[in-house]
Amino acid sequence: MEFHPKDLPISKTYDLKDEKDAIEAVEDMVKHGFKGKKDGYRVLMPKESKTAKRIGYSVTTGITTGLRQKEEDRDVKYWTYHHDDDHYAIVLIHRDNVPESEF
Repeated sequence: MEFHPKDLPISKTYDLKDEKDAIEAVEDMVKHGFKGKKDGYRVLMPKESKTAKRIGYSVTTGITTGLRQKEEDRDVKYWTYHHDDDHYAIVLIHRDNVPESEF
């Protein structure tokens, strides 16, 4: 059986339009944390390449920075994929909840 990130358990989905939305989503994800949760977060981004790259960079670096500042575990895995015709997506989840086939 092949693993796909869309199959991971998700507690919240963020539909982001720009970098400002990304900053707010990162703050919310860091506030709620990753460690000890059985599910992760999904971030939807517009398929416009330049915007998606900026949002993706803001989210991934923002999570790492935010968790470091809170002195929490930063062992978070993420995958980027084509979600649908209008969106790319990033799924972020703590490493403890990733299927064994991914290691």
